[in-house]
Amino acid sequence: MFAISNYINIHIDNQLYIKPDYLTDPVISGNKYRKLKYNVLQAKKQNAKTLLTFGGAFSNHIAAVAAVGNRFGFRTIGVIRGEEIRGNIQENSTLMYAQSQGMKYHFVSREAYREKETETFIKNLKNEFGEFYLIPEGGTNELAIKGCQEILTEQDSEFDFITCPVGTGGTISGIINSAKNHQKIIGFPALKGEFLRKDISKFAKRDNWDLITDYHFGGYAKINSELISFINDFKRQYNMPLDPIYTGKMAYGVLDLIKKGYFPKDAKILMIHTGGLQGIIGMNHVLEKKNMIKIQ
Repeated sequence: MFAISNYINIHIDNQLYIKPDYLTDPVISGNKYRKLKYNVLQAKKQNAKTLLTFGGAFSNHIAAVAAVGNRFGFRTIGVIRGEEIRGNIQENSTLMYAQSQGMKYHFVSREAYREKETETFIKNLKNEFGEFYLIPEGGTNELAIKGCQEILTEQDSEFDFITCPVGTGGTISGIINSAKNHQKIIGFPALKGEFLRKDISKFAKRDNWDLITDYHFGGYAKINSELISFINDFKRQYNMPLDPIYTGKMAYGVLDLIKKGYFPKDAKILMIHTGGLQGIIGMNHVLEKKNMIKIQ
């Protein structure tokens, strides 16, 4: 595990800082490292030989599980949403990377993918691939929450607000559970809708949190030129990359809320940079096809 550098000051008046948790590991970075840590230990304890998980074509989680398997000697299988991708993985940097790490793919239709948590679906997978250690989509389970509870340290107790991006809700749940009593946790979902509140409540043991749902930019993996320009400006100013799916939207949202007076003027705010940087290559491929400016 790599040492995390000191916080980077982003906004002096509001004492806004960013914690680069993506530096935990050069490949299995940020919240993916946290979520997979105890799952890998449990898989080894069970003498599992295969890790099986689920994700979309640009999933950070798919890439991370493939890397974990390669590093720790597991066979890995990725159940990928969308059969149309099957013959075009050479155009997808995430899937190409995961394949280079030894991951085998099982492509299913989007309709079938919605049944991935059912007993019948899992049974069919075992009939085809044999026994495996199952890791949920996004990696969120009780062991993942345990890992994400280690994101905050005693050094972070001086902050009043902790913000983080939200995908499946596992990372923010861990942060909620380990936060100090005086801290408020603010999540910025990358997806549209309020359904995440229910998902987070399954794992979060406290009510010290809220979601700001105004900065998803149209939904998961949806972006526009304004967000791209923000991400590029942020990197030029602070020498820190943001990904367009998660951390870019969170940082945009936090700075916009500061302008609008959402936070008390003397509040100390800490943004958690959860990683996801591998997704930049794939997004730039999409942007190039649309003749849009790319992420630097």
